[in-house]
Amino acid sequence: MGLSRLSGLEQERIWELRAGGRSLSAIARAIGQPRQTVGRYVALTGGRRPVVRRRAPLCLSVAEREEISRGLARGESCRQIAVGVARSHTTISREVRHNGGREGYRAQVADRNAWTRARRPKPAKLAINALLRAVVEEKLERKWSPEQIACWLKRTYPDCEVMRISHETIYLSLFVQSRGALRRELTVQLRSGRVTRRPQARALAQGRGQIVGKLLISERPAEVADRAVPGHWEGDLLLGTLPSAIATLVERSTRYTQLVALPDGHGAEAVRVALTASIASLPAQLRRSLTWDQGLEMAEHAQFSVDSGVTVYFCDPKSPWQRGSNENTNGLLRQYFPKRSSVAVSQEHLDAVAAELNGRPRKTLGWITPAEKLAELTTAN
Repeated sequence: MGLSRLSGLEQERIWELRAGGRSLSAIARAIGQPRQTVGRYVALTGGRRPVVRRRAPLCLSVAEREEISRGLARGESCRQIAVGVARSHTTISREVRHNGGREGYRAQVADRNAWTRARRPKPAKLAINALLRAVVEEKLERKWSPEQIACWLKRTYPDCEVMRISHETIYLSLFVQSRGALRRELTVQLRSGRVTRRPQARALAQGRGQIVGKLLISERPAEVADRAVPGHWEGDLLLGTLPSAIATLVERSTRYTQLVALPDGHGAEAVRVALTASIASLPAQLRRSLTWDQGLEMAEHAQFSVDSGVTVYFCDPKSPWQRGSNENTNGLLRQYFPKRSSVAVSQEHLDAVAAELNGRPRKTLGWITPAEKLAELTTAN
């Protein structure tokens, strides 16, 4: 339906505008089509530009079929025609036999029929491999990303090609249901929760006021920046429906995560007390520094440093990328705590979520888990 109302040029224009980050409504206005039509087309393709069909190099061309037609009209044999077009005589005889014979052969009709016959949908790998499909679905249900699944399979089955699949194929099997491979409802396990491919969106940074006596990130020791020594953390609040919030701590070397319940709210005193207790549970070699944003919840940072022995450094205003590990982890946590939902949960629940997150392989760690990396570094030290 959505496909039939859009010309080839309009479809190409949709993908160009989407690559530039335009919304579906803006794209619809630009091409002069209803928003529903554009949305339906994008949904049918899974949000991914369809691969353009191309004629295989070894197939007969329209010009060659025209020459076959003329040769038949002159009464030439298939062998004679084959010499003229530099093809095997069996290719010519098969072409003629499949398209009406010597009396009924027409070049344009034969070419159109060949193009139609060549459109054979290739069975999706996940649709024909039940074991691979079961493994992928089990990992998706555990909230692993398609890229994590693909790299885990490569690492776990290095010599078994049938148990290997690309992350893009997993996304396609989720988003394009005509492939008949993965259940549509598994899309809710994706970090984004989306059902189509979308351009990468950027969140706007937010300034949060002033804090007295703070140490800026430029004063942080070099060992923090190079991630060589464990014990340097990044922190932030993950907000739910007000007044609920949790504190998130991510160790820079290992991406190991600790989640801290804030049952008494996220004011400066409540955050200081909760973070001090959480940090105290760590071995001494893992209590070195904490990098935070400009949030006023860390207004009591000086007392926190006295209580915990951990020095606090603050990012520059509107620079969340300076604590990128924590930002990325907060994004992962939205799979467990969606926006506009309450995060007023128990510490036991947060510990279970952190354990699951620390058990997921990470690309930046060479596809080992944060828990494995932490154990490796603490044993070495």
